[in-house]
Amino acid sequence: MKAWNKGKRVGQKKAFRLEDIWRIRIRLELEKNLEQLVIFNLAIDSKLRSSDLIQLKVRDISSGSLIQSRAIIEQKKTHREVQFEITPKTQQCLNLWIHDQRLTPSDYLFPSPRRHGYHISYHYYSGIVKQWVSNLGLDLTQYNTHSLRRTKASLIYAKTKNLRAIQLLLGHSKLESTIEYLGVEIEDALTISEATET
Repeated sequence: MKAWNKGKRVGQKKAFRLEDIWRIRIRLELEKNLEQLVIFNLAIDSKLRSSDLIQLKVRDISSGSLIQSRAIIEQKKTHREVQFEITPKTQQCLNLWIHDQRLTPSDYLFPSPRRHGYHISYHYYSGIVKQWVSNLGLDLTQYNTHSLRRTKASLIYAKTKNLRAIQLLLGHSKLESTIEYLGVEIEDALTISEATET
């Protein structure tokens, strides 16, 4: 008997589309929800796994009182360093957030609202993402926190087809992982290969 999931990517969550990004961002701006706006913008920019994002400290993304345009962290899962950009829009939000919350360099960027000295939990972050998905009227089974990690990578791939750049941005050790991760079909991969002069 053939397995129901043979040849299918099970559990792979969808990336947000550009229009989804703007709809979420505008809603959060109108609601003046600074915490969620910072989480959303930084999650998109950084392409970090949720475990790395929620554990960021102020010093990871700043030097003194200046928010860096690029940051580098060691990933918890792979112990490999990964570098990411912080766009001007996100830098601006971060500045407001850090000032508003009176955060110091050693503080978690997203402190727990209930437990002093701790960062927000995965459950808290996941709940926020579910709320965004629900507000957009999207299928809750198709999106989760990992959708934010996939979003910018998918947009970059659609625009450039540069798998090596995405591999570096996501901190993957193997190009095959990036191909699998993005769901690049073999036809797409061959087209890229044929277009690349050696």
